[in-house]
Amino acid sequence: MSTEPRQLVLELPLARALDIDNFFVSQSNRAAVELIERWPDWPHWAGVLVGPEGSGKSHLAHVWQERAAAHACQGSALGETAVAAFDERPTMLIEDIDRGIGDERIFFHLLNLARERKGSILVTSRQAPGELSVTLPDLRSRLRALPLACIAPPDEALLKAVLIKLFADRQLAIEPHVVSYIALRIERSMAAANAIVEQIDRRALAMQRSVTRALAAAVLHDTTPESDTGDEVEDN
Repeated sequence: MSTEPRQLVLELPLARALDIDNFFVSQSNRAAVELIERWPDWPHWAGVLVGPEGSGKSHLAHVWQERAAAHACQGSALGETAVAAFDERPTMLIEDIDRGIGDERIFFHLLNLARERKGSILVTSRQAPGELSVTLPDLRSRLRALPLACIAPPDEALLKAVLIKLFADRQLAIEPHVVSYIALRIERSMAAANAIVEQIDRRALAMQRSVTRALAAAVLHDTTPESDTGDEVEDN
């Protein structure tokens, strides 16, 4: 029997146009993928990519950075060096503005430069610009007017695909019904998927056992004791 977890057939195409072999596309992230794919034919000089931690936001942003040969800067570190970099090449990735904006006037100036020079700026954030605390009124208004692509929590199909990939990365064989079982019982987030796979891997390694539904149930029971997995935790 094959040890590959490909027995579970999912109609989730890989984003081959992005040259990412392991990035799955579903309704939850399609708008974000389309934003990246559409460049350089953006209708605007800048865009904002919004998504929770672990959603694939940074993955897509760095694909765009490579395509656009863009400089990258953390929002919290924005300063004069960012302007000099943009003068050199008018494409820039500004990451995690929800964690702070170093110099709001510099940020506003960069957005103006992008418009004037027909450059491109991609901004990432865990929160939509309208939810951020921005002091400079002009910047606050400008950010709220930028096109927005949001990554929603993963749907069930995407969550299953991610679980398969995470188990495969750890060289763990897993049956389709076990993937479905886990996907129905964890929070729909990439962070939750990563956490449960790591915990199951540790348990399977410690017990020198394969990943079964009973083992997954035991881990889920231990990590979410108030939940009812609906299964015995011992294998037959």
